[in-house]
Amino acid sequence: MTSFPWTDVAIILALIALNGFFAGAELAIVSARKPRLLALERQGSRGAAVALQLQSDPGRFLSAVQIGITLVGVANGAYSGASLSGPTGAWLASLGVPERFAQQAGFALVIVIVTYLSLIIGELVPKQLALLHPERFATRVAPVMAGVTRVTSLFVSVLDASSALIFRLIGIRRESDKSVTEEELRHMVEEAETAGIIEEKERELITGIMRMADRSVRGLMTPRPEVDWVDINATADDVRTALESSAHSRLVVADGSVDRIVGVLQARDALAALLAGRTMDLPTLVRKAPVVPDVADATAVLAALRQSDVPVAIVVDEYGHFEGLVTPADLLAAIAGEFRSDMDDGHDPAIVEREDGSLLVAGYVNADELADRLDFPLPDERDYETVAGFALAALEHIPTTGEIFEANGFRFEIIDMDGRKIDRLLISRLNAQ
Repeated sequence: MTSFPWTDVAIILALIALNGFFAGAELAIVSARKPRLLALERQGSRGAAVALQLQSDPGRFLSAVQIGITLVGVANGAYSGASLSGPTGAWLASLGVPERFAQQAGFALVIVIVTYLSLIIGELVPKQLALLHPERFATRVAPVMAGVTRVTSLFVSVLDASSALIFRLIGIRRESDKSVTEEELRHMVEEAETAGIIEEKERELITGIMRMADRSVRGLMTPRPEVDWVDINATADDVRTALESSAHSRLVVADGSVDRIVGVLQARDALAALLAGRTMDLPTLVRKAPVVPDVADATAVLAALRQSDVPVAIVVDEYGHFEGLVTPADLLAAIAGEFRSDMDDGHDPAIVEREDGSLLVAGYVNADELADRLDFPLPDERDYETVAGFALAALEHIPTTGEIFEANGFRFEIIDMDGRKIDRLLISRLNAQ
């Protein structure tokens, strides 16, 4: 019996490893995230820059990969069968396998072993490695794959044009929409928390920022009935009394009616005048505040507050009527939740969870915040911002204390009314009744 052709075995293993290189390179470059590659490119990584170039023209890159994989597969199959089936058959014959079956059995055994190694070394292992660290893998293999693409440029062009023709014939665009939706971004943040990349509080802040950006100023402002104001013609004693009785450090100044707002008085300006021994001349102490429509979103209000001399924005409706005030503290509360200092005046927490799992919720709580907590959907097109507005939309009338309605698998009970305003609701799951 002649010696076994181990050189041929080494060549076949090398071809399998080359196939694994192509398979891993394909998956790594396709799945590598563009933001991370851009960050690596800014750090001076040439491989990242090449990977980004390959990602920008996936048709040509995938054609080059497929050419490599196909050639390696054909060569491996032909070479392994031709070079190893005879020696393997002879080896089997030496073990007692009948001569008339040994050659066919040797060929079959070679195919089984080569196929197994191709699946493990040539596909599964490199692809799993590529998925573990796609950006790192992509930056290392991209220069080689760019060279393969250039060498096979003629064949790549033919394959790319042919695949493009097929796509046109079936009426499908090859360019996919890779933009990330807000829902996908929320899911990514949740996955990052689960993986321990960010902490729960960080996830809550990120979610709060996203939720705030989607809200209009109507869902953030201090509404008109809760705004403290003083008349422009008020005496110094009246102004002092108003400042002492108000829980806020700023008062709206209006001319006869709150719908005719002149500006905002800051307590520190009034205090500075008193400490300096000056007469409290209200018109000279008033500061102009930006005016925003109640349909403006939170980001627009934030931009207005940044440019304002006073951190207060006046909110008006489409008719120019005063609706409320919004401050940076309102924006911060929308992100991080209520602060204990905001409840020093006896104001109860916005959401209280009771022992039975039900929630006691203030009517002014943002509807999106409650929907996120209870995990139920809200319509994209809606005319309300708060839980009270949600209740009014469901009931379609001004409710009375004790009135009940059901929605989204929950039971809502009106616990307290403040005049015609829904002050508190009790919310419980229907299956918990």
